[in-house]
Amino acid sequence: MKVIGVVGLPASGKGEFSKIAAEMGIPVIVMGDMIRKTVQERGLDPTDANLGAIANQLRAEQGMDAIAYLCVPEIERMTAPIVLVDGIRGDAEVTVFRRIFPYFTLISIDSSFETRLERIKVRGRSDDFVSADKLRARDMREQGWGLQNAMESADIHIMNEKTLREFSHEVHRILKQTGCDS
Repeated sequence: MKVIGVVGLPASGKGEFSKIAAEMGIPVIVMGDMIRKTVQERGLDPTDANLGAIANQLRAEQGMDAIAYLCVPEIERMTAPIVLVDGIRGDAEVTVFRRIFPYFTLISIDSSFETRLERIKVRGRSDDFVSADKLRARDMREQGWGLQNAMESADIHIMNEKTLREFSHEVHRILKQTGCDS
């Protein structure tokens, strides 16, 4: 099985990348869903503060690769030849995926701070906010998990300052290049 991982700062385009992959018939595992599930099981609201606290707690208790290990059984249950993992947040997670899945490709998506802040203002997720200070704080939290190291270790890098249509064309090209010919 080939596993493609997607890494990037908040609102860089990971979700759009995954949506396009899903439209191409590629199953998608969202790492944040593992955290959202834990937040829900604990009866907490899915706010940025609660999601961040649970993510930090899981990593503190089980290691920086805890979320990756929660995803592995989900990935292994898939019968498709290619699976996409959305939302890698650290280099420890990349290490797990590279070790367990020999055909692992990491794709990094980056966007400017200003572009990401504008996207957050319009997307309307429960863990979103409109403050530049809160985005900086979230960036710092995620960089503390090894996000920058993970992005730098990627096999493919995308700078996403394009229109959604241009980004979509690039995603299709990259997925076809990595063996997704559907």
